[in-house]
Order: sequence, then structure tokens, then C-alpha cells
Amino acid sequence: MTNLEKIKILTGESDVTLLSLLLEDAQEFVLSYTNRTEIPAHLQKTVRDLAVIALNQMGTEGESSRSEGGESYSFESAPKRIYDTLNRYRLARVGGRIYETKKEPAETVSP
Repeated sequence: MTNLEKIKILTGESDVTLLSLLLEDAQEFVLSYTNRTEIPAHLQKTVRDLAVIALNQMGTEGESSRSEGGESYSFESAPKRIYDTLNRYRLARVGGRIYETKKEPAETVSP
């Protein structure tokens, strides 16, 4: 099952274009934050979580809190648990360069 299919199930949202855009933005954020070129499998859930958070916060951009009808809401850019997860996979810069281990493509044996 793809991330898009999982988010559709989690949110009940049927606008595939919107969900694809939110997933793409979440992936770009994760890659930028972790200084990686590929998203490790362990971060796929984090990407989905960020996309769902972005979907839930649509219409509240720029707000840090809101009170309506006696109820009070506060907004975070992302929960601490997400940053804790991302920090475990973040690559440090050494001398202005980032060193990421690349997976070697599987060799094919020709007959």
C-alpha cells in the first residue's frame, strides 16, 4: 500500500491531488531537515504524519492559537516526537559537506 493510499484511509480525504501535494511537501521537508537525498524506510511514517498534520492545519496558516465557542486550540508546526524521530536520521555537515552512504545497485549476472 502506498503512502497516498494510507493517507486516504487515515483522513477520509478523497482529493488525490491535494494529498499528493501534501505528501510531496512533507517528503521535501524531511529530506531538507535530515540532509539526505533519499528517505529511509523508517521515516515513511513520519512523512505521512507530517502530511496529515498539514491537512488538518489547512485554513489555520499563520495562527498559533484560536478560541471559539469557549474552546481553545493551540497549534504547533510539528509535534516534538516528529522532530525527535527526524533527529535520529539527520546527517551532520563536516567541513561543509554531507556524507551519505549510498546503496549500491544490485549487480545483474548475464548468461
